[in-house]
Amino acid sequence: MSQQLGTLEELPQDYRDAMAAAGVAPLWPMMRKVLPHGRPAPQTKPSYWNFSALRPLLLRAGELTPVEKAERRVLVMSDQGRGTGAMQATSSIYIGMQLLLPGETAPAHRHTPSAARIIVEGKGGYTVVDGEKLPMHRGDLVLTPGGDWHDHGHDGDEPVIWLDALDLPLFVYLEGSYAVEAPLQAQRNRPDAALVEYAAAGLVPSRRARTARRYPMTRFPWDRTEAALRQMAAYTDGAVEMDYINPETGSDVLPTIGFTAMMLRPGETVRPVLTSDSSVFHVIGGQGTSVVDGVTFDWAAKDTFTAPVFATVDHTNTGTEPAFLIRVHDRPLQEKLGYYEERAR
Repeated sequence: MSQQLGTLEELPQDYRDAMAAAGVAPLWPMMRKVLPHGRPAPQTKPSYWNFSALRPLLLRAGELTPVEKAERRVLVMSDQGRGTGAMQATSSIYIGMQLLLPGETAPAHRHTPSAARIIVEGKGGYTVVDGEKLPMHRGDLVLTPGGDWHDHGHDGDEPVIWLDALDLPLFVYLEGSYAVEAPLQAQRNRPDAALVEYAAAGLVPSRRARTARRYPMTRFPWDRTEAALRQMAAYTDGAVEMDYINPETGSDVLPTIGFTAMMLRPGETVRPVLTSDSSVFHVIGGQGTSVVDGVTFDWAAKDTFTAPVFATVDHTNTGTEPAFLIRVHDRPLQEKLGYYEERAR
């Protein structure tokens, strides 16, 4: 049985005043808040964003604010446990929905946080990462790792929208978040690495007399991911999940954020174990229902929702076709810190 700790109010006022004047405070009244017993007590609440409600707001932002005045035209998706305007979807993950209109460019910059883009809709958009032009198609995962120059452009004829996911909260907490700007990059006259060096699973360029880049592949095409999930589902019982990895090292694609592609068969319900990582789920296709810590979200393609640490999560495909989601999570960060944990339900 845990001991009842003393409160600040139990201490004499003159002692409290003396501590304040000395710039100190007693730990014991705050102990259970910072070190709760048994499991964390997250501030993060399950949150949900319906794309059909966000899309008109994004397009209106395109009418009201030219990209030159915004640099990045984004609507921030805030954790409801922290309130609208919070730059966090979970404690460590920031997400936002970004719009680029035909003919627009978002200037080149690089920053300490790492970022990834999940393409939601539209054709003709592209991202340039360290000179490599990456086409942006629905469901593609595009990386802009911390420290890498990147800019965005659009040579199509319809709005392009994508979901941004960054480890920004971590860098803000560490007081290490900053960006540097530059002119648009010169683009290499060749397809990106996903179509050249890493076009086939299990094959990488010969390692003789070469050094691979730290982030050798910065675009993961969705058509390949979906095909892999469908193939796995045909020969696997239970949950169908595949992690995005660095093709040279086998490690997660970014240092602190991981990405997992998921497929739910029609009528299937998946009840994963409890995990210490927090998650953002983005729906690529299909429809279903997820119950997160007792809160029910009915979702369809392009919607987004979250789950706090150790959340009880049930996913059900309520449609007649397979459902596909990408889960963004902070397991890589937790594994580096040595405390990632899974618990039975």
